Amino acid sequence: MNKTHNAVRAMVEGAIFVAIAEVLGYLKLWHMPEGGSISLMMLPIVVYALRWGLGQGLLAGLALGILDFMLGGGVSIGWQSIIGDYVVAITALGLAGLGRKKGLPGIVLGSALGCLGRFVSIWITGATLWGEYMFDIYGLPMDNEFVYSFLYNLPVLISGVITVALCVVLYKIKPAQKYLLGEDIA
Repeated sequence: MNKTHNAVRAMVEGAIFVAIAEVLGYLKLWHMPEGGSISLMMLPIVVYALRWGLGQGLLAGLALGILDFMLGGGVSIGWQSIIGDYVVAITALGLAGLGRKKGLPGIVLGSALGCLGRFVSIWITGATLWGEYMFDIYGLPMDNEFVYSFLYNLPVLISGVITVALCVVLYKIKPAQKYLLGEDIA
């Protein structure tokens, strides 16, 4: 395959994975009252980033972040929360691309880094922008914005753990392993 063919293939796969991620974002396993949930939305972008690398992964994450805010009923209190909770947070999933072609350790570290990047972004945004709207969470009274944001955003961290685990499972399946490692890309 030539370079142009690979570029087109990466773009098409990216569009498909962004669409799949958006659909998976609607299928919530658990949902917080003001946004945030446990879902498999991160998995397609992490897989795409592991296959195509950092640049393509960040681009796919950016596309999903914008799309998810626009179509997913994004909740914000201003442009800062749009940037922090959607654009930066979901773009950070592309950090998984740092694990590209590094075998199982790269799959684990890359996917964990991408998911952790998303969590850190929404955790900081939650503490700095949403902290003034704190309420008791999980039956615990809240008086610290960073603790509140950490606890409130735990579902995203749990989604990240599930995503990393599923990437490891995919790696153990030979055809999926070849796909993740980009072995069919010239």
